[in-house]
Amino acid sequence: MIDNNLTRVLVRDKKFLSIYVTAGYPKLNDTAHIVKQLASKQVDFIELGMPFSDPMADGPVIQETSSVAINNGMTLSLYFEQVEEIRSKSSIPLVFMGYYNQIICYGIEKFYQKCEECGIDGLIIPDLPMTEYENEHQILQEKYNLSMTFLITPQTSNERLQKIDKLTTGFIYVVSSNSITGSTKNSSNQTIDYLKRIGQTVTKSQKIVGFGIHDHETFSNALAHNDGAIIGSAFLKSLNSDNLETDINNFINSLKQTS
Repeated sequence: MIDNNLTRVLVRDKKFLSIYVTAGYPKLNDTAHIVKQLASKQVDFIELGMPFSDPMADGPVIQETSSVAINNGMTLSLYFEQVEEIRSKSSIPLVFMGYYNQIICYGIEKFYQKCEECGIDGLIIPDLPMTEYENEHQILQEKYNLSMTFLITPQTSNERLQKIDKLTTGFIYVVSSNSITGSTKNSSNQTIDYLKRIGQTVTKSQKIVGFGIHDHETFSNALAHNDGAIIGSAFLKSLNSDNLETDINNFINSLKQTS
C-alpha cells in the first residue's frame, strides 16, 4: 500500500486545490520560493512540472515557461536538487509532471529511486502507455512508494475508466475537455454529462479536474462536480512582476475571492 504525503492528504474530507509550477521559472532558482508561498496559502499539493522541449499535453503558456526554464539551465538533476530544497522546508505533497522520454534517458529505476530519495510523492506521465505501466512501472512505483496518476478525457470509455480507477494510487486527473492546457472554453452540457459519467463510474479514486480553470467562476464550477482542481497556465501567467510573493497572494486570493 502506498503511504506518502499525497495519499495522506487525499483521504481528507474536503475539496482540493493543486497548482502547477514549472520548475526553473520564471528564474532558475525561484522554484522553492514559489512552492513555499503556495504552501502558506493552503494549497493542498503541487504539480511540479519538469520542463520538456516537446510537451504533448501542454498549451502555449506552459510551453513558453518550459522553454524559459530550459534556457535558464533547468535539468532533471537540478530539478531533483530543488525538490530536496523544498522538502527540507515543507511537507506539502509534490507530484512530478513530465514525459516518458525524460525518464528513459535518466534510467527508469534510477529515476524512481531518485524520486523517493528527494521527496517526490506522486507521478503524472501523460505519454506512459498503460501496458508498459502494468508490465514494468507498477512494481517500481510500489517499491519506491510513489503514487501514480492517470489522465482521462471525454473520449475515455467506461471500461478504461474502471481500469484506471483500479490502477490509480494517487488521484485521477480529469481533463475537462478535448483540449490542451490553458484552454478557457466554457462548460457545456456535454462537459457536465461527461463529469456526471465519471462520477458514476469512478468509485475508488479522487477526481481532480484540470485544463481551462483560470478564475473564481471556473474554479467553483470545477469543484461542484469533482473532488478538486488543478490550475496551471493562469497561475504561471500571473507571475508577471519581480515580487513573486505579491503575485502569488493576489492570484490565490482572487481564486478564492478572499482579501
